[in-house]
Amino acid sequence: MEFMNDFISQYGYLAIFLLLSLGIIGLPIPDEILMMFIGYMCQEGNLSFTLSIILSFLGSSTGMIISYLIGNKLGKPIILKYGKWVGLNNKRFTKVERWFQRFGPWTIIIGYYVPGIRHLTSYISGITQMKFRYYLAFACFGALTWVLIFISIGYFVGVTF
Repeated sequence: MEFMNDFISQYGYLAIFLLLSLGIIGLPIPDEILMMFIGYMCQEGNLSFTLSIILSFLGSSTGMIISYLIGNKLGKPIILKYGKWVGLNNKRFTKVERWFQRFGPWTIIIGYYVPGIRHLTSYISGITQMKFRYYLAFACFGALTWVLIFISIGYFVGVTF
């Protein structure tokens, strides 16, 4: 927490953007705690609530786009080659693809609220070749609601860390 506080204090909104982008891609950054802390900093007058929402949204959306592109370009060959080592053989992968084609858009939105799942949904969307515009609409909607909720919790409840 101290690292995030120092990083945000030093680099401001750029830090918010970078931390959320990297957290969505998969680095071990506690995104929900970060956003509640940002909300608290807004309440204390250290950050603008509106700018924090915008940069958090842009950061998480950027992370989702990068993850999608990685999954789209590299994911399927890696899964087909190494998936068997983690129990994801061709038969299981085909089931994942079918399931994701049916429920993928809703998984993207709901996945924002489940750590770990949020990271996988973007990669799987790319791997399963979900249309980018379709993916982007659901990912951005999920990002906006997720950011609004968690920053608002920090702002209105005054969560301190």
